[in-house]
Amino acid sequence: MKSLLPLCLCASLLSACASPPTAVPDNRAFLTQETRLVLPAPTLAQPLYRQQLLSARTQGGEHQLLTVLEADGRQLTLVGLTPSGIRLFRVSYDGEAIRTEQLSSLLGGTTLPPVAQVLADVMLSYWPIQSWQPQLPRGWQLKDEGMVRRLRDPKGTLVSEIFYQDIAGEREPVRLVQHAFDYQLQMEKLAP
Repeated sequence: MKSLLPLCLCASLLSACASPPTAVPDNRAFLTQETRLVLPAPTLAQPLYRQQLLSARTQGGEHQLLTVLEADGRQLTLVGLTPSGIRLFRVSYDGEAIRTEQLSSLLGGTTLPPVAQVLADVMLSYWPIQSWQPQLPRGWQLKDEGMVRRLRDPKGTLVSEIFYQDIAGEREPVRLVQHAFDYQLQMEKLAP
């Protein structure tokens, strides 16, 4: 998804104390609680830089988070900040491993998906479908239907929906509904 919103969910995963950088032992992420896949390469045809205000609605309540997403051709980096600018987390992915730096959680203790799954949501929003097709498990479908991108499991069950708008000539994600992990993200692109 082209949204950075899922990253706001990462903030709830943060521990009470600052923790050193960690690396997931591989480059896999969750689509659902039972289904993992290898993420596509973090490269895009054009560099990508986005600042967004994310509003997340989960079973634990509503939260706002500022995110900065940068894909420079070698790696993808996502940083989450409180609305006042305090850094909550930094996630980077270089195609080999997912690395995270987490600071104290200021958004509360809601139960949220793993950081790698949230990173997958961001990539689902922004990366082209062609990057995802070879990575999807057998029977899974990812399709653009107008200004909505939908991910379905082999039974046809809707897993994720990403809603887009044309903003200044660019197709930008504005809302993500993650059915498998039961959360929604509203995304507002900010000027750089």
